Amino acid sequence: MHTPMRTISKMSNLTRLLLIIAMATAFGCGSKNENKNNEREAYVIPDSLMKRLKLDTVKMTPVVDAITLTGMVDFNQDNQVNIFPPVSGIVQNVTTQLGDMVKQGQVLAIVKSSEMAGYQNNMVVAETNVTSTKKQLDATKDLFKNGLASQLDLTTAQTNYDQALAQLQMQQRILKINGDNRQGIYMVKSPINGFIVQKNITNNTVIRTDNGTNLFTISDLKNVWIQANVYESNITRVHVGDNVNVTTLSYPDKVFKGKVDKMLNVLDPASKVMKVRVVLPNEDYLLKPQMFASVNVLNPLDKQALTISSHALMFDHSQYYVLIYHSNKDVRITPVQVLGANGSETYITGLKEGDHVIATDVILIYEALNS
Repeated sequence: MHTPMRTISKMSNLTRLLLIIAMATAFGCGSKNENKNNEREAYVIPDSLMKRLKLDTVKMTPVVDAITLTGMVDFNQDNQVNIFPPVSGIVQNVTTQLGDMVKQGQVLAIVKSSEMAGYQNNMVVAETNVTSTKKQLDATKDLFKNGLASQLDLTTAQTNYDQALAQLQMQQRILKINGDNRQGIYMVKSPINGFIVQKNITNNTVIRTDNGTNLFTISDLKNVWIQANVYESNITRVHVGDNVNVTTLSYPDKVFKGKVDKMLNVLDPASKVMKVRVVLPNEDYLLKPQMFASVNVLNPLDKQALTISSHALMFDHSQYYVLIYHSNKDVRITPVQVLGANGSETYITGLKEGDHVIATDVILIYEALNS
């Protein structure tokens, strides 16, 4: 009576055991598959990105109080020459254009001038007068020796000759000042080496000496000025002699280093800013007048802080982050606190000195790690 029941019971137990084993096996396989999926999803920086990746090392540096000013590249007015016409006339044969580099003594244009013709005529008259008075002096000397001329006659002849000679010398100087040309033309020449930064004449332009417009402006661009604007609230943070880093839109990755050379201690009545002047060397002529510039004025403070490249920072969800690099398979997103900035560098807390952080393609890698 009880044998069939025991058999059924044993079969039921066996069935339950097999079911439990099957479920355990299925769960184990699922866990392994999930682990494999997790391993596949771990981000690895690809080789193509690694080739251009730049790393920055966290370092301890002196803290610098930096203030950024807007400015503009300007001519160095101490090395600038305005050329005005010394004579009236008609401009012929303008040989240079705006932006051309010129050498000292190079002819920039030719002016046909009636004044120059008048100077030449005065020279001829003066030379003729010297010749005439010299002959009269020689004749009077001979007469004086023979007793046929008085001392007064000799003195008068000598005076006439001296006056004629002085007049000739004056005409020679006038002609030399105006180019020493005897063909009735005036040659406009460059007084210095430099670049033509203004040009106000063309061929057949009629010029007059009473016109206040200059013909050319030539500037030596081997050093230039940066005219920067300081708002009233920041005047106490800028001083003569402060080091500055200058960047431009044309060369965003190039930093030009200089110093504050002069502070103009008046405020512009319209813009309410004070101008400061920075002198920069410009041997390669990269800086052009009228370029916009960003001027970072640096004031070292008596303390230190951890410093990283500003390019390494990532801001997301009201928090700054950096990517700490251990290997192309081990990059960690780490929050930091920003204490301040000095142009291309930022002072932070939250890292250790010597840590390596990624300084290029930060957004790309950050998004890949979060995906």
